[in-house]
Order: sequence, then C-alpha cells, then structure tokens
Amino acid sequence: MAVKPLEDRVLVKPIEAETKTASGIFLPDAAKEKPVRGEVMATGPGKRLENGQRATMSVHTGDTVVYGKYAGSEVEIKGVKHLILRESELLGVIDR
Repeated sequence: MAVKPLEDRVLVKPIEAETKTASGIFLPDAAKEKPVRGEVMATGPGKRLENGQRATMSVHTGDTVVYGKYAGSEVEIKGVKHLILRESELLGVIDR
C-alpha cells in the first residue's frame, strides 16, 4: 500500500529519540518524549493558488524535518507509524 499525500501535505516517518542519555543512563518508555523530527517519505503536489497554478513544495523526499509535538494525523502503513502533516505545520528542515 502506497500513500500519496494530497495538496500541501507531507508524509513523515518519525525518528525515535535516543533511549540512552549522554551520560549512559537508559531511559524507560514512560520518560521518553514524543518524537519531534522525522524523515519526509512523500510530498503532495503543492497547494493550489488562486491563479490555478500550484505552489512549489519547500521540502522534498528524504529531508529530515522538525515539527510540533502534537502536529499532524497519525497513520499506520505496513505496521509502521507515520504522520501526515500540512507543509505549514513543519517548523524547519535539518541540514546534513
């Protein structure tokens, strides 16, 4: 099953936070925070403008992005959790 986002939406696979602190302490599941960054798996064609053209998406497949803690809608694809977010819900792109 392949998911193709519509309009200005982006399909993101969350990147799980580290389970160990810098000092070597392992964190229990209850102490972990919800992921706030992920990898863009697919993008929609872009938002339709008033003149009928489509806006160019500012993120591309493979980009690592940062988003709000409770942004987007969670979906499960082949047993893996993903998020579908609007491009405007993304906070930034992480440079490599």
